[in-house]
Amino acid sequence: MKVLVSTLNAKFIHTSLALRYLKAFCEKDFDVEISEYTIKDPVMNVVSDIYQKAPDVLGFSCYIWNIEETIHIIKMIKKIRPEILIVLGGPEVSYDTDYWMERIPEVDFIVMGEGEETFHQLLTEISTTRKYHFVYGVAYRKEQEVILMPGRPKLKLDDIPSPHRFKEDLPSLANRVVYFETSRGCPFSCQFCLSSIEVGVRYFDMERTKADLLYLIDSGAKLIKFVDRTFNIKRDYAMEIFEFLIQNHRGTVFQFEITADIMRPEVLDYLAENAPPGTFRFEIGVQSTNDTTNDLVQRRQNFFKLSRTVSKVKNSLKIDQHLDLIAGLPEEDYNSFRKTFNDVFELGPEELQLGFLKMLRGTGMRNDAHKYGYIYMDHAPYEILGNDILPFTDLIRIKRVEDVLEKYWNAHRMDHTVKHLIANEFASAFDFFQEFGDFWEGRGWQKIGHQLEDLFTRLREFLLHRGTSKMHIIEGLMKLDYFLGHKYKPRKIWWDFTLEKSEQNAYLKLIAEQPELVSGDFQSLRINEKDLHKHAMLEVLPFALQTYLQSGHIDESSKELLVVHFPPDAQKPASYYTMPLQQLATI
Repeated sequence: MKVLVSTLNAKFIHTSLALRYLKAFCEKDFDVEISEYTIKDPVMNVVSDIYQKAPDVLGFSCYIWNIEETIHIIKMIKKIRPEILIVLGGPEVSYDTDYWMERIPEVDFIVMGEGEETFHQLLTEISTTRKYHFVYGVAYRKEQEVILMPGRPKLKLDDIPSPHRFKEDLPSLANRVVYFETSRGCPFSCQFCLSSIEVGVRYFDMERTKADLLYLIDSGAKLIKFVDRTFNIKRDYAMEIFEFLIQNHRGTVFQFEITADIMRPEVLDYLAENAPPGTFRFEIGVQSTNDTTNDLVQRRQNFFKLSRTVSKVKNSLKIDQHLDLIAGLPEEDYNSFRKTFNDVFELGPEELQLGFLKMLRGTGMRNDAHKYGYIYMDHAPYEILGNDILPFTDLIRIKRVEDVLEKYWNAHRMDHTVKHLIANEFASAFDFFQEFGDFWEGRGWQKIGHQLEDLFTRLREFLLHRGTSKMHIIEGLMKLDYFLGHKYKPRKIWWDFTLEKSEQNAYLKLIAEQPELVSGDFQSLRINEKDLHKHAMLEVLPFALQTYLQSGHIDESSKELLVVHFPPDAQKPASYYTMPLQQLATI
């Protein structure tokens, strides 16, 4: 009996941990093959590939991001191979399972909840007696009736073989995200999250965890994302893994979901002192700073302690932080969400993810949706369309904030400019992104693509349209950001150079002959005039850049020459230097 387990990942670089657990648990008794696709793959291509593999049993791992696409594939496969047995599993079909069995008659079985042991027993029955009423945790068909079996006790995690030891995964480890878990379950009860349903937290054996991590590191994994819902809930366990990874990281990057308000000071001190810069990334779910909202969704959170943790991590300059918000939670209207956004943006995260409430099947939030007048999508991803205090009109405005936030903050294409605008030209960060988002949509730019230079010209158009003052200062920062957004010397610019060609040539000749005039660091590069022409760009800034960066004060008393060097080795970032034009004029 040939078994094929499959899923549609959101992106090619993603990998499915669930499929690897199933294969690891079942392969001692069954021929299990993994085939991964993406939600962007043409349905015919996926169906053709599966058809040629000719499985007897076909399993799909189902989530909100892939269920609708998966249904199309199932229906087509069943038409051309009606004898194939189709099994679904995953969080999307583990709840309201009778609905899925009715909606997709082509499906023969659904594995509900934790699937390794259930799937193994189901395969055993399929290949032998076919007495499915012995399989706890499965839904099956008995003539015209759908039978939902009771759930089974939770597995001892160490009874599950490692999902990370398949030879066929080795060639792609360096180019894909590796998902890793050290525990299952969550201690919290947030009503919008499926993790709140499982009571308690179970841990894998520490030595096994270390062995798997070391294997992945030695095998070339570049990014390992821990999927533990609250990685730091057990301080000693988290500390031991942090210490192990610091000693053995070898260039691999590790991302964790942490609960910031319970992070112990001694852990933060240890990381600040010992973590190699860039090795760890933290994802922190803030969701809302409205206390009433947090109480209603049973989310325990101390924003003061959370802020202290985020600030301490940020000040260490060792760990990037990704903070999450959810728009549309109960009793959070437009103005309340504006405050939440500004509260969190003020912490200065490297990335701020703005999501929208989804009514996931099985969650308390979906069950209580009527209490708050929620309307939401009938099919996945079940995103809300409004409620009693946040109408659809406000939701689509917040979506414009999300769009511009992604382009102009999370992508870090013009940090100097955006920080200056928020601090000096707009009432708050939210107001900047909202006003620009409204303007962006008003111009119809959401319907067309953009190159890097378009992001700069469109921001400039928006700022000019609203009559923004001190545009020469803003444009100076925009030019700096544009240069720093390139690995190589840019071929196109979106403005007219301040300097004539002859002036540029004269300055390049001068700094090639007397590099110490720029700085000692610049002098140490030892760049000749020919290479400066190839790898450097000059521009005039109408203010003292270093003074501004250090103090936030704009000094327009003297102009500065900006020198940007783009190393021939694109692995190194561009570097920039400034010097007063008055100083150059005297030479």
